[in-house]
Amino acid sequence: MKEQITGVILAGGEGRRMGGVDKGLQDLDGEPLVRRVLTRLAPQVGTVLISANRNLSHYAELGCLVLPDRITGFAGPLAGLHAALSQAITPLILTVPCDSPFLPADLVQRLHAALAAGNAELAVARTADRVHRAFCLTRRQLLPKLDAFLLSGGRKVGLWHATLNVVEVAFGDESAAFDNINTPEELESHHQTSARQ
Repeated sequence: MKEQITGVILAGGEGRRMGGVDKGLQDLDGEPLVRRVLTRLAPQVGTVLISANRNLSHYAELGCLVLPDRITGFAGPLAGLHAALSQAITPLILTVPCDSPFLPADLVQRLHAALAAGNAELAVARTADRVHRAFCLTRRQLLPKLDAFLLSGGRKVGLWHATLNVVEVAFGDESAAFDNINTPEELESHHQTSARQ
């Protein structure tokens, strides 16, 4: 199964809540966030790409192909998915954000099972009343639909998902795995938590 899936780490944002720095390269206990995400993601997929728009050489040092957005102006996570769908040759693409270093070890398995069972176009993770739209498994054949959505000016992930046959996959038993680190305060909090363990 995993050979059919390309994993994409979304690291192409502006990091505004992190003070404008490149979020994926921020250090958590001696490792950049993106490396922690890569370590958890790589065993679940056939290959990993990194969507980034700054510091491309730093990301390339991780041994992954680095894809800048084809749409200019930091157009958001859909631009990263668009670049990946345009590049990947596998039938399925999985996206995860660069700021969620605790992502589930069974993320791909559960999303894939639900996608197949529901004959859906896209499977997305959900915990309680929150949908984690950056954690999704997408069929590569959706590229024309995403092209059209982006060309029409669409940028919001939820609005694009609303146009598709989407299945939401419950991860209530692993809600902490979707914690993301958006601010310097959240980064410091996770440093302190790790130091106490």
